[in-house]
Amino acid sequence: MNPPTLTTAVPGTDKKTKTVTRQERTVPWMVVVHNDPVNLMSYVTMVFQRLFGFSLERARRHMLEVHHKGRSIVWTGEREKAEFHVQQLHGYLLLATLERAE
Repeated sequence: MNPPTLTTAVPGTDKKTKTVTRQERTVPWMVVVHNDPVNLMSYVTMVFQRLFGFSLERARRHMLEVHHKGRSIVWTGEREKAEFHVQQLHGYLLLATLERAE
């Protein structure tokens, strides 16, 4: 059985095809929220509660980690869902990235 392929179009170039291995699909991915000078701490706390279902205490703990350490890992799991969470966070205007767990 052939592994699935992922085709991405890059503007100004030919299409590129990449084979996605089973390991790449199963390796955990982390959703990381980064500090920014724009959003209020109460707003960030509310977003964490709304998107991830965190308790107020847990949401505050992650918000303070972002504030004091510059980043917090708010979710870990499969890549597709992690990408979805990053998009949701961007929708709330929070700076978030996807990182491969090691």
